[in-house]
Amino acid sequence: MPRVSWFDIPADDLERAQKFYKDVFDWKFDKWDGPMEYYMADTGKEEPGINGGLAKRMPGQMGITNTITVPSVDEFTKKIADNGGQLITQKMPIPGIGWFAQCSDTEGNIFGIIEMDKEAKTT
Repeated sequence: MPRVSWFDIPADDLERAQKFYKDVFDWKFDKWDGPMEYYMADTGKEEPGINGGLAKRMPGQMGITNTITVPSVDEFTKKIADNGGQLITQKMPIPGIGWFAQCSDTEGNIFGIIEMDKEAKTT
């Protein structure tokens, strides 16, 4: 069964946001060595939960976005559309990680889906 596996926090000020989450929750941040400025958030190992990331807010982006791991982005974008949801961004590679798409549910809530594939890359 697909589960939420990651979260993304949009921030206007990356340093201020990192300081907030570090001071409040003791989360640790490491800069991702990828094609965009992105910080991996380590939320700890003592309690059940997931890790996530922090990036510059994109125009119109509101709130935290959860990402759900699925076996096939193509299959699930079809299921989402067939059930009244919408595809917001087309399937795209996250090099060395997998295939990602952003969608919305029937209530307008935005979420991501990811198909893990270390061979994913821009063609």
